[in-house]
Amino acid sequence: MKPGNQTIITHFILLGFAFHGKIRLLFFIAISFMFLAIMTGNSLTVVVTTIDPALHTPMYYFLKNLALMEICYSLSVVPKMLVTLLVERKITSFTACALQLNCVVLFVTCECFLLGTMAYDRQVAICHPLHYSTMMNRNLCVKMAIGSWLSGVPVAVGFTTWLFTLPFCGGNKVDHFFRDVSPVLKLVCADTALFELLIFVATVIIMMIPFSLIAISYLCIIHAVLHIPSGVGRKRAFSTCAAHLLVVTLFYSTAGIIHLQPKSSLSSNMKKMVSLSYTVVTPVLNTIIYSLRNQEVKQRSNSTNLSPGHNF
Repeated sequence: MKPGNQTIITHFILLGFAFHGKIRLLFFIAISFMFLAIMTGNSLTVVVTTIDPALHTPMYYFLKNLALMEICYSLSVVPKMLVTLLVERKITSFTACALQLNCVVLFVTCECFLLGTMAYDRQVAICHPLHYSTMMNRNLCVKMAIGSWLSGVPVAVGFTTWLFTLPFCGGNKVDHFFRDVSPVLKLVCADTALFELLIFVATVIIMMIPFSLIAISYLCIIHAVLHIPSGVGRKRAFSTCAAHLLVVTLFYSTAGIIHLQPKSSLSSNMKKMVSLSYTVVTPVLNTIIYSLRNQEVKQRSNSTNLSPGHNF
């Protein structure tokens, strides 16, 4: 398209979900309840793991950080999603669109690295129980948590800035319920081949570094557990990793489908459903897996005295 024929985009319109009437209302109610569960469950996790000294351990320290990431991520996506279900004309400013996309990329990246950190913590706990307190000391845990939080900053800022400096002349209707890379990229009228290549490479690196750490950690865990003579001991060791492994599976299987292919051939509705799974469903399951069904958190919230590991 020639520069003279380009229309300057000053705002975007989120199309949201193609639901009407009662279905839209039911969808709004369902997402509202899930959002409430995410905020309540993760807030409870943060509060309990903060005020109870017996839960001042590496495992619960990383769990608290995961809960905080889930809260931040949900706040950056779900409220706007609920608005799109109530308002017919969903206008959003250029700046607000860039800000939300930046937050989405930031927290997805941070969670990737934090899940890798949590896998390493479980490996040390099971494979090196006698050295756990010295290997996973407070100083190391704080550095690993800070590293996880900062890991997404250069990626989010860099790609968001690059994307929103490209010319937009393909309309201003974002066919999604939030501002993600794929639907926004469709509105760019310039050549995006280099952008797509680099974001693909960055996504592979971001996902594969933590995933490789997770895979290596679990190979070591399986090897160590198989050498435990007691069947009860093996079951207990695996149970401490089951929740994390399930969360990793849910996160990578859904986020990878979307972020590894910015302009994939998936239909718009299919992309929305997959995106919905990791923006709402997965955080809800994380809450259930790590909080509501975690016996130690429930017992701690009732002021019992069970310690999951060394305090730091």
